[in-house]
Formats: sequence, C-alpha cells, structure tokens
Amino acid sequence: MNILLDAFGGDNAPEAVIKGAVQAINKIEANILLIGNENIINKKIKEIYNKNNIQEISNRIKIYNTTEIITMEDTPTVAIKTKKDSSMVVGFNLLKEGKGDVFISAGNSGALLTGATLLIGRIKGIDRPAMAPMLPAYKKQVMLMDAGANTNCKPINLIQFAQMANIYLKNVYGIEKPKIGLLNIGTEETKGNELTKETYILLKEKSEEYGINFVGNVEGRDIFLGELDAVITDGFTGNIVLKTVEGLGKFIKTSLTENLTRNLLTKIVAVPTLPAIKRFAKTMDYKEYGGALFLGVKRPVVKAHGSSDEKLFYYTIKQAEKFVKTNIVEKFFNEFEKN
Repeated sequence: MNILLDAFGGDNAPEAVIKGAVQAINKIEANILLIGNENIINKKIKEIYNKNNIQEISNRIKIYNTTEIITMEDTPTVAIKTKKDSSMVVGFNLLKEGKGDVFISAGNSGALLTGATLLIGRIKGIDRPAMAPMLPAYKKQVMLMDAGANTNCKPINLIQFAQMANIYLKNVYGIEKPKIGLLNIGTEETKGNELTKETYILLKEKSEEYGINFVGNVEGRDIFLGELDAVITDGFTGNIVLKTVEGLGKFIKTSLTENLTRNLLTKIVAVPTLPAIKRFAKTMDYKEYGGALFLGVKRPVVKAHGSSDEKLFYYTIKQAEKFVKTNIVEKFFNEFEKN
C-alpha cells in the first residue's frame, strides 16, 4: 500500500508533514510518498534530523518532486486547473493513475474538494461527496456528515450522507445497526427548516429500504452523549459544529491547566487527579481522531486539518491506512451503483 501525502498542504507544512510521516512509518504497514519540492524537503530533513535525505531515515518514505504549491488564498477551481505541478494536483493524478492508494492533504479545503470531484470523480449514484470527521462522544466516537463540503444541500444529499455513514460505520467499526440522527433545533417531527423537515420525512420512509437505523431528529447537545453513531446535516451547519468542538476542546484544556497550576496549593491538590485529567484531555483531543474522510469519490481521499501538527498528521496517516484496508470505496460502488 502506498500513502500519498501532500508535503506542502497546511499551515505547518512541510515540517509538520515530514515529522508526522517519520513518526508514523514504523507504526503502519504502508509506504509513504511525500509530494512536494524535493530540495526544500531534504533541507528540512537536514535541519530536523541531521540526515542528508529521507532515505537515511526510512527506505519506506520517498519523495515525488513538484514545483508548485496551492496556497490557502488561491481560488480553488483556478488553482486546480492552472497549477498542474502543485503537490495537490500531482497527488490527485498519482491517485487516479493507481500509483497510490489514498491521498492526504491539509491544504486549501476548497481546492481539495474541487480536485477530488474533478480529477478523481464521484461514484455513480452519489450526487455530492461529503466530509466525514469523527468526533469525541461519551465512551465512543460519533461521525459528523457533512462537515463542510456542501454548504447548500437538498434532502437527497442528506439521505445519501446517511447511507454512506451507515455503510462506513458497519464495515469499519463493526457496528451492526449504527444509530443515525438528523441534526435539528428540536426532536419533534415538525421542527426545523424546509431542508430538515423534508429530509426527516424521506429518512423515515426510506430507512427500512436502505437498512438505516434512523433514530429521528437530534439536537446539538445529543451529539456527545454516546447514544448516536452518526449525525447528519448540511456542510454549513456541520462545519460550525466541527469548529465549535475544536474550540471547546482547546478552551477546556487551557482553563483546566490554568486553574490547576494557579498556585502551589492547587498544584498539590491536582496531583491525585492528574491520571483522570489526562484521560479526559485525551478524549477531548481532536488530533487523535485524525482528519476528515472525503466520502463519495472513486478513490480514498482524506482532508487533514489545516492547522495540523506532527501529531495530527501521525493519526491521520494511521486513519488513512485503515480507510484503504477496509475497502470501503468498493462497498460504496456496490451499494450506490445498483440503485
């Protein structure tokens, strides 16, 4: 298996990407291909590890040289069409040609979604692919669909998001009947805007046909109680939920640290509780959940957080390997192309 990794995507590239790859390589079975400017990557290798090139660290990490970078300020469609030798476009082309099994990038989200759709293509029967990160919940994880790929949706899109979440959770997490809820402002059937009202009716009608364990409308506070396996919403709302969770996690970590280290007394009192605090912090740490899977395209694509550090790249690489091993894209083909 070959993991294609955009070495110049994200706020902390290429250093964080390189460090994440080096950290992950002995924890995975796959090979890693770093895509980007070879001279810059090797200079970073020299600075960080005092090695002349990446091969001196691991013969399972290689570099594919490119000369261009898609920045966060670039217009997505224009960048994909004009920057042919960018690390992102080259990564997509290598994936399409079968020279890699999964592509990871923390770069420009719009460009990544545009490139995945235009260069890799949608699976027949799926109108709109969606971003699907895993979020922390009580004693488990919960999938959020969609987290930003589609800001304006129709009911059919949300139905397909539910189908993809259902297939993924069954095959990757072994959940026999994933509990799937529709995010709304109330649990009553009559609550919500036109999109959620129409989607509710369709999910209720089609859930048995599609084998979906639809539990009805759920509110934002229900997401983290450990009673759901997936929450379905449009990308606009989903992205707000995602960023709120990330911000809340940082707020809790900062507040706890500040209060527990305020003075000598609080430090002493905190000592017996440190194991529990560390376990809680680990649960709330979004970095350990990896990136967001881009479900619905013909080849595996993973969107890492734009602010990814080496830890997040490490977990995203491990997540990407699992994504490929479960052969979930083929299962999407089988499910949607038969309809």
